[in-house]
Amino acid sequence: MNAAPAVVAPGLRRGVRLVHDPVRRQAALLYPEGVLLLNATAAAVLRHCDGRRDAGRIAARLAEEFEGVDTGQVLTLLADLAARRLLTLDGTGAPAEPYPAAGLPGAATGKRAPAPLGLVAELTHRCPLQCSYCANPVELTKQRDELGTDQWLRVLDQARGLGVLQVHLTGGEPLLRRDLAVIVAHARRLGLYTNLITSGLPLDAARAAELAAAGLDHVQLSVQDADPSQADTVAGLTRLSGPGGHERKLAAAALLTAAGLPLTVNAVLHRGNLARLGAIADLAVDLGADRVELAHTQFYGWAWVNRAHLAPDDEQVRQAERDVAEARARHGDRIEITHVTADLHSGTAKPCMNGWGKEQLVVAPDGAVLPCLAAAQLPDLPLPNAVTDGLAASWHDSPAFNRYRGTDWMPEPCRGCELREQDFGGCRCQAFQFTGDPGVTDPACRLSPHHHLVREAPGPAPAPAPVPRRFTASVQPGSGPSGAVPSGAVRPGAVPPDAVPPGSGPA
Repeated sequence: MNAAPAVVAPGLRRGVRLVHDPVRRQAALLYPEGVLLLNATAAAVLRHCDGRRDAGRIAARLAEEFEGVDTGQVLTLLADLAARRLLTLDGTGAPAEPYPAAGLPGAATGKRAPAPLGLVAELTHRCPLQCSYCANPVELTKQRDELGTDQWLRVLDQARGLGVLQVHLTGGEPLLRRDLAVIVAHARRLGLYTNLITSGLPLDAARAAELAAAGLDHVQLSVQDADPSQADTVAGLTRLSGPGGHERKLAAAALLTAAGLPLTVNAVLHRGNLARLGAIADLAVDLGADRVELAHTQFYGWAWVNRAHLAPDDEQVRQAERDVAEARARHGDRIEITHVTADLHSGTAKPCMNGWGKEQLVVAPDGAVLPCLAAAQLPDLPLPNAVTDGLAASWHDSPAFNRYRGTDWMPEPCRGCELREQDFGGCRCQAFQFTGDPGVTDPACRLSPHHHLVREAPGPAPAPAPVPRRFTASVQPGSGPSGAVPSGAVRPGAVPPDAVPPGSGPA
């Protein structure tokens, strides 16, 4: 490590918060797309990081509280957190002011393992876009079946009591919920970190200010391409009157940064836009984003139906890796560039949701509780519901969450693999889509006996026309890879329509 931290003033980066979690009885750093649980020593160091004092003065303050403080270890910790982009070292960071351990409604002390870190809250499936790469289920939840405001607030209470620290507010388009600021404000009161995932199209200045005032922590704004025409074509927005969809997204980015909200630009990568990956990173810099996430298409829902149209070839994937490296070299520390690679081309299975029922849970618009976003398609997997069953029972005790939790369920070659505690056998939904059996080794893994299925061409050449995501799309059997349409709308245990008041968003 170099000695730079000794002469600078560490503070939290924009979009990073230090909290005390009464469920785990420990401190945590919350930041866009992540949670870092801290030991007592690291938490003590961070409490003195205010963007004004240098590392030497911080070490001196710590020496007043603890015996045997090692300045070198303090410097090492600060340098490590700065390398993770959680701290700034130049005096521009904010003080770390943790939430108190007491007084958080809905939070219990003590926990039953495992305790989830994150909740994906699918507030609605309504969306102004028609992206062919959307991972939403093919049959989308209608507005009449959405959870109402009070029900979502109770879901957040239950999530906080379970140990959830971060909530991803997504859809569809969550800005179509008129109660979004109410949901954000309640999450903030609970000490939850809120990440809004949006197209930005319904945003105006008043709404951006309202969300910032409610305590929104971070926004992830989707862009389809750096080329405006291609972007609007993919999103199904070529017939808009007035400014095009891409232009409105650029305006939304300006509104969000003007409101002081940390911004990530997110682009889903596929055959049609991979050649402009570098230009997308450049666009994110121009928009003033803190981060850009370049994520290869995950083939679920509509994306699975359109895989033959979207899937890149091996050379495109390799070129994307070179383009990411060039973008990082070009922009340096001005922006964090995250590249979510294509596991179907790597030969290594991804640990879906960091392990089934290990860290994350999903609540769908109708209240169905899922271990991952695509799990509703799996056969013989009755899904619990947040309203009728509650989150705690759903997370800890339901067959849906215990079916593939841990490693005991694994067949060979996973059972004997030294990576089984890292990739957890890969993705159950991907295994099902390629083989019809969610219990086999993910075919993305080169050791899977079904690996040849992911190496085969996904469809005829030239690729068929894409099927746009919409509520009333006609998707014929055989239109997806392997001749199957995902049954993503099958949600056993869903609350009947008459038991759920409609959501408060517009039609």
